[in-house]
Amino acid sequence: MPSRHVSVGPDKAPHRSYYYAMGLTEEEIARPFIGVATCWNEAAPCNIALSRQAQAVKIGVKEGGGTPREFTTITVTDGLAMGHQGMKSSLASREAIADSVELTMRGHCYDGIVGLAGCDKSLPGMMMAMVRLNVPAVFMYGGSILPGRFKGRDVTVQDVFEAVGAHSSGKMSDEDLHELECVACPSAGSCGGQFTANTMACVSEAIGLAVPGSAGAPAPYETRDEYAAASGRVVMEALALGIRPRDIVTRKALENAATVVAASGGSTNAALHLPAIAHECGIDFDLHAVAEIFKRTPYIADLKPGGRYVAKDMFEIGGVPVLMKALLDGGYLHGDCITVTGKTIAETLTDVVFPTDQDVIRPTSDPITPTGGVVGLRGNLAPGGAIVKVAGMKTLKFTGPARCFDSEEEAFAAVQQRSYKEGEVIVIRYEGPRGGPGMREMLATTAALYGQGVGDKMALITDGRFSGATRGFCIGHVGPEAAVGGPIGLLEDGDVITIDAVSGELSVDLSEAELAERRKAWKPRETDYQSGAIWKYAQLVGDAEKGAVTHPGGAAETHVYADI
Repeated sequence: MPSRHVSVGPDKAPHRSYYYAMGLTEEEIARPFIGVATCWNEAAPCNIALSRQAQAVKIGVKEGGGTPREFTTITVTDGLAMGHQGMKSSLASREAIADSVELTMRGHCYDGIVGLAGCDKSLPGMMMAMVRLNVPAVFMYGGSILPGRFKGRDVTVQDVFEAVGAHSSGKMSDEDLHELECVACPSAGSCGGQFTANTMACVSEAIGLAVPGSAGAPAPYETRDEYAAASGRVVMEALALGIRPRDIVTRKALENAATVVAASGGSTNAALHLPAIAHECGIDFDLHAVAEIFKRTPYIADLKPGGRYVAKDMFEIGGVPVLMKALLDGGYLHGDCITVTGKTIAETLTDVVFPTDQDVIRPTSDPITPTGGVVGLRGNLAPGGAIVKVAGMKTLKFTGPARCFDSEEEAFAAVQQRSYKEGEVIVIRYEGPRGGPGMREMLATTAALYGQGVGDKMALITDGRFSGATRGFCIGHVGPEAAVGGPIGLLEDGDVITIDAVSGELSVDLSEAELAERRKAWKPRETDYQSGAIWKYAQLVGDAEKGAVTHPGGAAETHVYADI
């Protein structure tokens, strides 16, 4: 095991002396070392409960015969980064999380890992590190927030973002806005709808890296500690059985994960994160592969933002296992994929009974819509693809003139001033992975449009991203991005754009000759980020189509950490 480099032999006496300094016994030093990695911080409610849960994980590791070593990594929480320059740090933080977990594990030679994460990018970042290292690993979600109550209805932070638009257009008073912001987020935990955090939490179970059922309980529930302790015990069982993350995260497991995203109306960000996780294993599973799964998967979970319910509601009717049971019974999951417990998906779901006295999740024979809640698009405006979340939408086709902005700030200012026309397609460009840099989310702008009552009368396309809380005809990940001369950077006001989420088209009414002529006059733009972490990210990051990754991945490996 890796820990032999710090615990075995006379030449490791200096190393062992450090462990004695921290109160470990000779017996504890001789056991496998298990990293317990969390994203605990005081930045946001998503992460605030992770430190407590880590203590329960450590108990489970000890019960399983291991020695836990707790460490933390960063998070950038989108709810606070949204709508300003801070959002440029968000996607870059996914790579920083994966890299810092890798470096900590490598530097200290830990034999396994339990990773706890709460906010959007920390979930895929932790899972990326697990498959990159390929030591026995268990992922655990920190849990969702409880829903707030406002004027007799459940609310989430999405409602607050949309209220900003309603307030700016005179539809909400100062007093109501203040009351809503005070009650929308009543506890610890990640955003409560099927936004990116809960989407990737569902992925953790579907892909097999998490203890079954562990994604469901809200963060304040004490049952999360039971799942945490179980995760500690399971990582020790995986170590004994020799089960590694790449045994679990196969092409079929990735297809299962994409199926669960589509069936739950999950976040479009999954189309970035699943390719990135696959990349760490050396598996080619890009945006288009994800979109193919989305296209054939029924949308069956009636969750916000497109639906009516929040994560707590799904937990109360049985959680992710019930969703997976419905999909397995309908023939949409690969039941032979193994999980971190050593059991297959089919074996894990054997005793799960689909409840018929609820309408949060439907059987696949009676879906909300027959195809997935997320759709991939392609065309002369997006040769590298694009993606849209259609869950809850009634109109799936839109044609209108372009209204172009070269940053989110410009677009948001125009929306706040209502200096747009209904029926336009708002274009926000130079917000891609390289061009932003950082591929910001556009929730502030899209939520403002909904708050102003025109969310279903406009469309928006960007080479940036959207929050999992975004709803409406909002197309993200348009590639190639403007910063590298993609067609989105060649658009002019008035160009007629066609979006068809039924056929999967995103096109502009321009010939190839016209686009080529405009490309001759196009010049690359410099950003304000000419040093530091954001500059470094821009130099390394690849296309959104492939997951916006920053290194060659598993296909280029000559060794894996687990085998040192």
